[in-house]
Amino acid sequence: MPITIASIKQQLDSKIGENLTVVAQAGRKKVTRRKGTLKETYPAIFVVDLDQDENAFERVSYSYADLLTKSIQITFDDEVKAS
Repeated sequence: MPITIASIKQQLDSKIGENLTVVAQAGRKKVTRRKGTLKETYPAIFVVDLDQDENAFERVSYSYADLLTKSIQITFDDEVKAS
């Protein structure tokens, strides 16, 4: 991932509408993995619409700082298929 918040936002802007997987630290040794679609980007956050089959709620938002500090990791489906 890029090293500035502005470059992270710019990269995510080009991926709106694509499917992704978000892996978030949920505690000491807990990790949550959610699949969804990148819906919108805002100046400080981005919104992911979650797959309703796997999750109890519709959408979740994260800040660009979460990516910068590696609190979360995102992987787009097209990146997985390419490797």
